Amino acid sequence: MKTVLITGATSGIGLATAKMLATESYKLILCGRNTEKLVELKQQLGNQTNIYTLEFDVRDKKVVSEKIQSLPADFKQIDVLINNAGNAHGLDPIDKGSLEDWDAMMDINVKGLLYVSHAVIPQMRERKSGHIINIGSTAGKEVYPNGNVYCGSKHAVDAITTGMRLDLNPYSIRVGAVNPGLVHTNFSEVRFKGDSDRAEKVYQGYQPLEPEDVADVILFAITRPPHVNIADLTVMCTAQASSTVLKKD
Repeated sequence: MKTVLITGATSGIGLATAKMLATESYKLILCGRNTEKLVELKQQLGNQTNIYTLEFDVRDKKVVSEKIQSLPADFKQIDVLINNAGNAHGLDPIDKGSLEDWDAMMDINVKGLLYVSHAVIPQMRERKSGHIINIGSTAGKEVYPNGNVYCGSKHAVDAITTGMRLDLNPYSIRVGAVNPGLVHTNFSEVRFKGDSDRAEKVYQGYQPLEPEDVADVILFAITRPPHVNIADLTVMCTAQASSTVLKKD
């Protein structure tokens, strides 16, 4: 039974992936900042598979390392790492952007991914096996108006994924990215600082992806035979042709 570590596991794509992998009997290490949600998730999925939870903020490199090092023996070997934790903050032109928003996006989307990867990769390298899936975005493939720093952070994830794949190739570690387009999660509510009315309008007039759609793609990627690596996959709803071209009813 393989062990999968998922960051950002308490909502959105991370939560959907945790639920889907639990039905496939993967052992799961579920990570997040909300202790209460992690407890609820363990109770919900614990009758399907073995669950261990880690409460930490990916921005805290010291705690990230300590928490992952603290895993009990039966969860120590991480076979699959899914770097899912990430956020968008604000949607402003570059001259009006919030420095706090910029820091949050770069710290979570880029540095957080690096901190978790840095803590997990050594054991994969030692075993000469493992699989890393970084959750990117169509924003990492093209830049859209007012997306500036968020797009920059996801372009960084795209580049880091390629760098990981190159550097870890000698150790037979598979590295790939799943890049979703518009997914109906709490993403826009976070971006718009809790303005749920504005957030919900983002998903009106068409059928966006659901988190389960992306989870299904992740499951496909990690269940390929050992000689197959899904290096880079972009998934959008049918209504979306690009970050700025969207067919609405």
